[in-house]
Amino acid sequence: MSQYFIFIPNLLSIARIGLVYPILNSVYIGEYLLALIYFLIASLTDALDGFLARKMNWYTELGKILDPVADKLLVIGTIFVLWANDFIPLYVFIILISRDILILLGAAMHMSLITNNAPSPNILGKITTGVQIFYIAQILILQSLSTELHLFWLDWLIVIITTSSLLVYSSAWFKSIKGHHEQS
Repeated sequence: MSQYFIFIPNLLSIARIGLVYPILNSVYIGEYLLALIYFLIASLTDALDGFLARKMNWYTELGKILDPVADKLLVIGTIFVLWANDFIPLYVFIILISRDILILLGAAMHMSLITNNAPSPNILGKITTGVQIFYIAQILILQSLSTELHLFWLDWLIVIITTSSLLVYSSAWFKSIKGHHEQS
């Protein structure tokens, strides 16, 4: 019976991808509360698809690709539109986008040089994604309340966590590549 439900996490990832445009458009037209609602729904699909995949063992090869793609589209897209509307400083935008691009490149390199399997996310990577979601939600909340308050400490917190996450991923990749070359 569970084989019929195994694709539910994939459908949730597809729904998350489908919510990216309404989020970006809502921010663009200044409907920040609507953007926040869409963003929170998208974030819940992320938590739910991961929970179902782990708890019910509903893993698929497609899901291993869809979930991170949906996450990156959601975070990168929202970060971009918030930066384009001057809600995020340039340095935060560059750090967040650079990390995700470098992680995608590192994962591609890992898969092409070492194994065909996608590298597993680490705990700091998951924390970073959670903090990024919190960061984006805080900006959308402040904008929906028409507040001019800017939380600079939150900008620096996100930069420190994001940079730390990239360093941990990079270290793991270099160790993996070094170990692969020593075995060859």
